[in-house]
Amino acid sequence: QLQLVESGGGLVQPGGSLRLSCAASGFTLGHRGIGWFRQAPGKEREGVSCFSDSDGSTHYTDSVKGRFTISRDNAKNTMYLQMNNLKPEDTAVYYCAARSGSECYLSSFYYAYWGQGTQVTVSS
Repeated sequence: QLQLVESGGGLVQPGGSLRLSCAASGFTLGHRGIGWFRQAPGKEREGVSCFSDSDGSTHYTDSVKGRFTISRDNAKNTMYLQMNNLKPEDTAVYYCAARSGSECYLSSFYYAYWGQGTQVTVSS
């Protein structure tokens, strides 16, 4: 069974940090494009960050550049999103995703495998 299981969400004060994890089972994250997406209430799902295995490049939506970092641990078959200096506008359900190809995109259209989502709330 192909699965992505997320963890690490929670409640954090503005300026705080969280690290989201996404463990894959039934398939390998290696050689795949992977990404993190988020969806706030009443808003469309947006691409936050992605990693292209083809050239090792990373991509971020403008609002998180310099604050978020995507990474992958092939030995653990797990991907991560380190989130620093969190802001209330970062509050959303966060999803990890993987695709068959090695390129990544900040559009959800290209991803076949999805995690169940984890809630991140930034509030004082």
